Amino acid sequence: MDGGPSVSRGRTIAIVAALDTKGDEARFIDEIVRQRGHCSLVIDVGVLGEPKGSADVTNAEVARDGGAELDELRRNADKGRAMEAMTRGAAVAAAKLYAARRVDAIIGIGGSAGTAIGASAMRALPIGVPKVLVSTVASGDTRPYVGTKDIAMVYSVVDIAGLNRISTRVLANAAGAVIGMAETELPARQERPLIAASMFGNTTPCVDRGRATLEAAGFEVLVFHATGVGGLTMENLIADGYVDGVLDITTTEWADELCGGVFSAGPKRLDAAALAGIPQVVAPGCLDMVNFSAPETVPSKYAGRKLFKWNPNVTLMRTNVEENHELGRILARKLNHAKGPLKVLLPLRGVSQLDSPGRDFWWPEADQALFGSLQRELGPDVSVIELDANINDTEFADRAASELLQMMRVQTARAADLS
Repeated sequence: MDGGPSVSRGRTIAIVAALDTKGDEARFIDEIVRQRGHCSLVIDVGVLGEPKGSADVTNAEVARDGGAELDELRRNADKGRAMEAMTRGAAVAAAKLYAARRVDAIIGIGGSAGTAIGASAMRALPIGVPKVLVSTVASGDTRPYVGTKDIAMVYSVVDIAGLNRISTRVLANAAGAVIGMAETELPARQERPLIAASMFGNTTPCVDRGRATLEAAGFEVLVFHATGVGGLTMENLIADGYVDGVLDITTTEWADELCGGVFSAGPKRLDAAALAGIPQVVAPGCLDMVNFSAPETVPSKYAGRKLFKWNPNVTLMRTNVEENHELGRILARKLNHAKGPLKVLLPLRGVSQLDSPGRDFWWPEADQALFGSLQRELGPDVSVIELDANINDTEFADRAASELLQMMRVQTARAADLS
């Protein structure tokens, strides 16, 4: 299983596996890769046993990349420490290989430990690099493994413990998938400036209209569903320099972070655009709601609160006056760090579809607590625009898009003057 540079039409596909326990499976994938005219590059992440087959990146090298020595890991027989070292090392090894242009795609196989290690290697690679992970845990909660990267997980059906009529079919399908991804090239297209937008079901009309306006003006718009991982993905892409402007209409993930909902994006939400200095329009979209799963999952401390069953798996809880006051303070603290153009838009007739006159979450006092604390805490240089409209009204959507467009044009003109 020797690696090598890509041939004329071929690609180099990294195979991540613990060769002491998954050597036969790795060899099976390697044979399929080579039959299709491509090269393989095997990364051994096993620790305890002797590898079944050769590796291009040995387990000793992976351990060293993870800050440990393989012999020491074997002597201590501390599985937790070994896992940590190999997980770190796999990510470092994969990143180095990609930076050296030695891999074009990656496939991994494993049980729970192998999945964690393989996923770590894949998360170290940019979005767009083909990534397929065959795993015994792929039918459960995959968020800890996928994170914010485009990893395709394939459930192994049976344990990855030898070749049989089930495992060979699953492994062959996975190998075919990563080969197909690696062989597929994007059609030529004109690159346009990129805008990231945040959306929820309760802000869809606003974001859809704003997106149409921005696209008509020549921008490409990426819309992120504000479900925690959506916000994290958006933040990561902004931090990585992909994004030129932000239409952050739906900051609801902060309500989940504050109240323990299931769609939190963590405490760094709203940091990336501020630090990048790119133009942003920010609105308090859907801060009237916290997301839980089925009604019985709502914590008992929230007994008596206003709930709305959005669907069988999503229960919304109305945020109260105190929570909205704190949410305003949090947003202001984040936005005060903005290094670039910023406009904050406040929809005085509600921050979601449900928060509009006559609807279930309409509560003007709670909204005013949010708007008031936000305005009091924002720095004097931050422009705040109040609109007597619901967030989904045409007036609000059009104003949000036009304000962002204006800032983008000014930014572009300044950049042209400096060049």
